[in-house]
Amino acid sequence: MFFEFSIKDAIDIILVALMLYYLYRLMKESRSLNVFVGIMLFVILWLIVSQVLEMRLLGSIMDKLVSVGVIGLIVLFQEEIRHFLYSLGAHRKVRNLMQLFTNSNKEDVDKEAIIPIVMACMSMSRGKIGALIVVERGILLGDIIETGDIIDARINQRLIENIFFKNSPLHDGAMIISKKRIKAAGCILPVSHKQDIPKQLGLRHRAAMGISQDSDAIAIVVSEETGNISVAIHGEFQLHLSAEQLESILTKEMIQ
Repeated sequence: MFFEFSIKDAIDIILVALMLYYLYRLMKESRSLNVFVGIMLFVILWLIVSQVLEMRLLGSIMDKLVSVGVIGLIVLFQEEIRHFLYSLGAHRKVRNLMQLFTNSNKEDVDKEAIIPIVMACMSMSRGKIGALIVVERGILLGDIIETGDIIDARINQRLIENIFFKNSPLHDGAMIISKKRIKAAGCILPVSHKQDIPKQLGLRHRAAMGISQDSDAIAIVVSEETGNISVAIHGEFQLHLSAEQLESILTKEMIQ
């Protein structure tokens, strides 16, 4: 039986290895690596006790702990599980496959809505006015919008600049743009705990990274210290952008 090794078994092992590797990366980014290692050690011990040593009493106790522990793990790692499921659904190939079954028109984007955002960012960049703008896409951000003040106004360059003016009461939070309208400002975003974010990037950048990890939103940051413009998409930064580059990114990403 030991030598009956088929291609299906090889695929099975590769898939399990990939799953464990992805979970390892996910736990490492969320500072839960020690918990993940502890769980893996418990699973290995459980398999040795129940399958190798065939210790019935201890194996039975550990079986009960495993069955109850699954519910506890779901509660404990609900954010990581949500992130994992989102990553599967937000994958580019999955999105392209879903578009085959929908009648969505990629060109159904008002490009005139992009220009005020770009112009406002360039103006704030020259004045070194900090800003954080989040453009909603497929994943709805209703829970994020509720943390701020509802505006529901047409996208306007002057309005964007006034909201992020240093004396404005809403300048510290994030602006949410949804369905070609400024939905809210002063919103609170989840902060990313990724270890590889450059140290010179501040809290705005970590918040932009956080919302880009938890959703498919586009997060635009204007640095208050340097005036540099950055964009976070799918947990990745694009730094030091010009007006042309920012417009190109928004046009490309908002029609997908």
